[in-house]
Amino acid sequence: MSGTVRLVVVDDHPVVRDGLRGMLAGQPDLEVVGEAGDGREALAQVARLHPDVVLVDLRMPRLDGVGTIRALTRDHPGVRALVLTTYDEDQDILRALEAGAVGYLLKDTPREELFRAVRAAARGESVLAPSVTARLLGRLRNPLPDVPSDRELEVLALVARGLTNRAVARSLSISEATVKTHLVHVFGKLGVDDRTAAVTVALERGLLSLDR
Repeated sequence: MSGTVRLVVVDDHPVVRDGLRGMLAGQPDLEVVGEAGDGREALAQVARLHPDVVLVDLRMPRLDGVGTIRALTRDHPGVRALVLTTYDEDQDILRALEAGAVGYLLKDTPREELFRAVRAAARGESVLAPSVTARLLGRLRNPLPDVPSDRELEVLALVARGLTNRAVARSLSISEATVKTHLVHVFGKLGVDDRTAAVTVALERGLLSLDR
């Protein structure tokens, strides 16, 4: 990778975006060409500006960081997604990396490390905060229970909105029996016995958002 690295900064807090823009502006080879307050706005910016790297937070309205990363990976495979967040829970890290993020940094990362990470991400290299690496290694040694699939979480999100199994089936164009099967799998993976507990645990673990 040579020349200037073009970035889009995505965070739902304007003060954070301003701070990152000011920090990155001091580097002659790094240029913030756009910013967004949520995932949908970010995807529109990427389609218009064609950046090299998208610096993205995880918890955002309308479309969260994982959903944004997944869409970037699918629709803009040449754009690198680099997570910059305050959240370092195992599930957050795994979901972001599985969605296609090339790196995962925390917001207390020293600025010089952030600059190096952005340049490395632009080259397609993986970049992980030390604490994130430690968490991943720890998870390999002590695996967590299975995580619900995207489809299972999609069903659970509709349940969280108060839909019956029949209404969920209609909404997703699947059979009511399939809805029940998905929910049984979700209960098993989350270690719960009913719909309310499943929604509660999924929200607590960050697997589900009420904005979803």
